[in-house]
Amino acid sequence: MVSLHVTDPKARPLPPLPPVSGARGSWLIDPKKAFTLEALRARLLGTRWRWLDTPLSLRLWFWLAPALMAVIGGILRFVRLGEPHALVFDETYYIKDAYSLLQSGYERNWAEKANEHFITGDFSSLLDTPEYVVHPPVGKWMIAFGMWLFGPSSSFGWRFSAALVGTLSIFVLALIAQKMFRSTIMGAVAGLLFAVDGHAIVQSRTSLLDIFVMFWALVAFGALLMDRDDGRNRLAKRLAAAAARRGGIPARKELIFGPWLGIRWWRLAAGVALGLCTGTKWSGIFFLLAYGLLSVFWDLSARRIAGVRNWFAGGILKDGIFAFVSMVPVAFLTYLASWTGWFMSADSWDRHWASANPGGSWAWLPGPLRSLWHYHLTAYTFHTGLDSDHPYKANAWSWLVMGRPTSFYTDYPKHGEKGCVADSCAAVVSSVGNPVIWWSAALAVVFVFVYWIARRDWRAGAILAGLAAGYLPWLLYPNRTIFFFYAIAYEPYLILALVFVLGLILGTASDPRWRRMQGALLVGLFLVLVIAVSTYFYPIWTAELIPYGQWRNRMWMPSWI
Repeated sequence: MVSLHVTDPKARPLPPLPPVSGARGSWLIDPKKAFTLEALRARLLGTRWRWLDTPLSLRLWFWLAPALMAVIGGILRFVRLGEPHALVFDETYYIKDAYSLLQSGYERNWAEKANEHFITGDFSSLLDTPEYVVHPPVGKWMIAFGMWLFGPSSSFGWRFSAALVGTLSIFVLALIAQKMFRSTIMGAVAGLLFAVDGHAIVQSRTSLLDIFVMFWALVAFGALLMDRDDGRNRLAKRLAAAAARRGGIPARKELIFGPWLGIRWWRLAAGVALGLCTGTKWSGIFFLLAYGLLSVFWDLSARRIAGVRNWFAGGILKDGIFAFVSMVPVAFLTYLASWTGWFMSADSWDRHWASANPGGSWAWLPGPLRSLWHYHLTAYTFHTGLDSDHPYKANAWSWLVMGRPTSFYTDYPKHGEKGCVADSCAAVVSSVGNPVIWWSAALAVVFVFVYWIARRDWRAGAILAGLAAGYLPWLLYPNRTIFFFYAIAYEPYLILALVFVLGLILGTASDPRWRRMQGALLVGLFLVLVIAVSTYFYPIWTAELIPYGQWRNRMWMPSWI
């Protein structure tokens, strides 16, 4: 059966072999058996690392369980997606920018009171002058895709791409959890938690950029998980082939640094995804840095476990350098390509700055690249100096406990207005998440960190790396105007941390029956509570009209109002 537990011994690699002949120590097992393909795979990957290693009866569920969770999440995201028919919060920037990209390939200015005309389908407020924007274009092009499909006057079309990406993220996260924990059940749990959480639902129903940052970072994370297994499988094959040529043990020179593993296609895919992530918001750079280091650390560990003598030097020379080339230049070129519309438009902002400002320390760059570089410098100055006050400004220290969720939309009709049958009503969109999920996940992160320190479990380290990339950089800007909804970028890793702990509670297939029943009961009760709380909060995530008192009852903390 499929393992249910992150520490199932059948799913964990065996301990590394002692040093090879010529170094201190002695083999724990017959050296000639240590370098067979089967033995190497067992040490590096565990016994059930491939989809085909699961029983035939469960292979369907490998895809069906994530798909079912995505369907649940998709229903919660797409039903009434066009409500409210208004430009919600920062949609006022990104949706109009997306329309402008469809028309011109670059962002243009809008006349005063453009929102009032835009929501009626009147786009005459679009001006001919370029607009100064401080975020790259990928996320806005993705928003534009939905507007292209359903028309620019459809609020469903405005938000289609966000809802689609939010739904696909559930499927991807469930597959990632399955792969990390070797458990179809844990994958389904991860997908369900992400599907019903309010913060993820609101972000999927609102065309802001952060949902796209989260998606591309998550795709890159999944690609690197695939690369981890692919790289270890290649290492096992090459060492096994070297051993077979010499009767069971590789030549000494072949174990000094280990073999080169060739072009890592999954790593290239991660580079493209991280380029698109950074092309949505510059915060994607932190994911590129964290994931690049994480991938190299995995390769170093693989060479050590396989028995390579100089595993650190071998990992740097034969993996690390190529990892950099596979990810950083690829991400940069992908990012640069995302500015194609700006390059091809003669009237885009700062497009001809280099022509008007010849010379300087960057004169060796082609004119369009110099112009783009200057544009980036001014945008960076804007970002680092942004400290204007806002009623929903939220310091990053408060994000893990949802200290100040963002209110995206509010409408308080009186009796008889807009279908209100109470004395007063409320239709709001608040980015508050499911408190059971978020507060439990905050505790789970502390546990996972301690567990990683004590056990060095690679899964715990991977979760912490994703969380650190999406969260820690914002702590460096305590005075900057930032908002809680940025937290969607690292929410998948909060979910994985929570699933990690739930897996420990659930137990393993080798545990006594009473222990497994007890774990299943506790996890089941937790999921029932999560679903009940999400059902209760769902109206304030989707702008449903409810009595004003019911809205206040859902404001569990004064800072949520």
